[in-house]
Amino acid sequence: MFDPRWEDGCPSCSAAADEFSDGLLEHLHTRDTTFAAVSRAPIDKIERYKARKGWTFPWYSSYGSDFNYDFHVTMDETVAPIEYNYRAKTEHEQAGTSYYFEGQQPIEEPGFSCFLRDGDDIFHTYSMYGRGAEWLGGSYAFLDLTALGRQEEWEEPKGRAADPRGAVPDFSA
Repeated sequence: MFDPRWEDGCPSCSAAADEFSDGLLEHLHTRDTTFAAVSRAPIDKIERYKARKGWTFPWYSSYGSDFNYDFHVTMDETVAPIEYNYRAKTEHEQAGTSYYFEGQQPIEEPGFSCFLRDGDDIFHTYSMYGRGAEWLGGSYAFLDLTALGRQEEWEEPKGRAADPRGAVPDFSA
């Protein structure tokens, strides 16, 4: 969501975070559930960006730790073997999805993990990656119900959207 080298958070992660309303957090809390974001950027960068965006959810820094590597959302072959969305790099190459690893390492990718705390024990119970993480925001769920859908180039039937967009989940024009 926020690489230490960046000045701003990831655009698609930020689009999802824009939808984390106080109401959503309150609804989660009534079910003994909470939400928190974790990014590798130092906390001062996170706090500045969070304030600028007006977000109220808890957001922690994993700067200097292996947290993001352990949960396979930061990839750097000098730190740990690369795995994303439960597939090794070679499996992605064979499947034609090696675009996850394009660019200079370390590479940040979207992911969402759930944990359960039972006393002093913490259990990792679920993770999702890639386009699965788009459920963090509600816009795609609503768009999927409409006749025009997401209005992305890959959707069928072709031509139903006057101005189709690329499959970039940041809601940029």
